[in-house]
Amino acid sequence: MASISLRGVQKAYGDGAPVIRDVDLEIGENEFCVFLGPSGCGKSTLLRMIAGLEDVTDGDLFIGGKIMNDVPAAQRGVAMVFQSYALFPHMTVFENMAFGLKLAKTPKEEIERKVREAARILQLEALLERKPKALSGGQRQRVAIGRAIVREPGVFLFDEPLSNLDATLRGQTRIEIARLHKQFAKASVVYVTHDQIEAMTLADKIVLLHACKDTERYGSIAQIGAPLELYHRPKSRFVAGFIGSPRMNFLPGRIASIDAQGVLITLDATRESVHVPVDGAALQIAQAVTLGVRPEHLEFIQTSASHDDAVLTRTVSLVEQLGEHSYVHLDQPGGAALIAKAPGDRAHLRVPRHATHLFTEDGFAAASLESVEHYA
Repeated sequence: MASISLRGVQKAYGDGAPVIRDVDLEIGENEFCVFLGPSGCGKSTLLRMIAGLEDVTDGDLFIGGKIMNDVPAAQRGVAMVFQSYALFPHMTVFENMAFGLKLAKTPKEEIERKVREAARILQLEALLERKPKALSGGQRQRVAIGRAIVREPGVFLFDEPLSNLDATLRGQTRIEIARLHKQFAKASVVYVTHDQIEAMTLADKIVLLHACKDTERYGSIAQIGAPLELYHRPKSRFVAGFIGSPRMNFLPGRIASIDAQGVLITLDATRESVHVPVDGAALQIAQAVTLGVRPEHLEFIQTSASHDDAVLTRTVSLVEQLGEHSYVHLDQPGGAALIAKAPGDRAHLRVPRHATHLFTEDGFAAASLESVEHYA
């Protein structure tokens, strides 16, 4: 079991601009930490730096309290599961899982015990004599995970392990990984993905990274926190737009008034007014802002809303039937369609004030006056 600490870590290739910039991060013992972000944001590069497969250009990396900048990958006490499985095609499942132990000159009896125990946990006992070509994608991924488990590392590293699987297998294997983490609770897990469903369902902590073009201005990390913290309390428009599917609705407007209870904004396209409970101390009358509200928080109503909430009137342009619920696309003057969660032809939408967010022109969120417990 080992904690991971990154302090001022940067990564650059040659004389180019850093692809990882100013990363300060603490990953605790037993914690399941997910690196999430769009393509090109440096998720896998950061993981490979922890693994020792990439050098740290600047800053310090600690594992278990010991500095690891110059320690070879094999001596870091970590095990990595790759996106491509990286199995030896000429070896059986047993031989693939035992390979690392043989290199470490582990006694044969111990290899036998560890491999068979991992095979039992991963439901691979009947497949130990097969070669990778005789396995499905999900079975190959379990073999790769088993090869990591038998080493009993202090840190497990997963580099987009489910991206080569179909949707059904992704769901099944995601559940298996979550179950394995509970079973091997002594180990810390760092998991890279671009899939927010994986991140939201697996993570104790999400580290959301910016795309490379944003790192010079903001640093590589957009926000760190528990999944629901990022969902309900995004610190920037980037975070709000990346977390959630469909993404948060964004409506441009300007501040009409400011009081102790928040700010009143007027939407640019429709002149409708919405009150948002945020701290207005750093805001100004007539300042351009963006209102954010998630699709599931827009409520279809027949009558006017209470004095605390706003009403938006829109025309339905498309309904996506998804079985358990529907997503309704509504015409939005001068911008992208508004998305909500219920059917109708022409809709009045209540905008609950506690479910609103406000972003300034630099992309950052205004501080809320209400706590996240509102969403519990």
